[in-house]
Amino acid sequence: MGEHYFAKRPQAQSRPGTVDLVLPDLHFRLATDRGMFSPDRVDLGTRVLLDTVPPPPATGDLLDLGCGYGPITLTMAARSPQAIVWGVDVNERALECGWANAQAAGLDNVRFSLDDVIPAGLRFAAIWSNPPIRVGKPALHALLTTWLARLSPGGVAHLVVQKNLGSDSLQRWLGERGWPAERLASRAGYRVLAVRAAENTGQTTDQTEGTP
Repeated sequence: MGEHYFAKRPQAQSRPGTVDLVLPDLHFRLATDRGMFSPDRVDLGTRVLLDTVPPPPATGDLLDLGCGYGPITLTMAARSPQAIVWGVDVNERALECGWANAQAAGLDNVRFSLDDVIPAGLRFAAIWSNPPIRVGKPALHALLTTWLARLSPGGVAHLVVQKNLGSDSLQRWLGERGWPAERLASRAGYRVLAVRAAENTGQTTDQTEGTP
């Protein structure tokens, strides 16, 4: 599981495919491949997120954290054509598919990249994410600590997490670290959490406390 979508250069032999993302307002046919997250269908958690979140900010820089081949990134970009949407992932094969999908959809306000390419001073008006829970608690907490700290004042992150993979304990952990989190929706065993920008930047970065 870990190698499949946490690796920078997946070793799985390439087998290109396509999946359809059909939402009330959008329809994308997305290129996928082996060695990335959910290549055979759009993950149910991603669909729950996209069905329940409010519209993204109309302008500014927006972030899809752990973007894969881009279903969340492209949805944000289509719903906010005047914004710049950044899709960040560690998986280079997934990012290549994301670029191809943005071109096929005619979306020029998308930027897919590895995390170390994002300008250090960039702040995000919104973050949407189906985060990689299975990467493990320490790595997940480090990931969220890094990127939630880059929310603009007043910015909101929306995270979708499966209940039986620790959504409720993650909500508590976020609150303890200074990011107020509330449950926006609950559907099909998933929780969508709305996480507010911290009022200060002094959160502890100890990743070992609490449950995921």
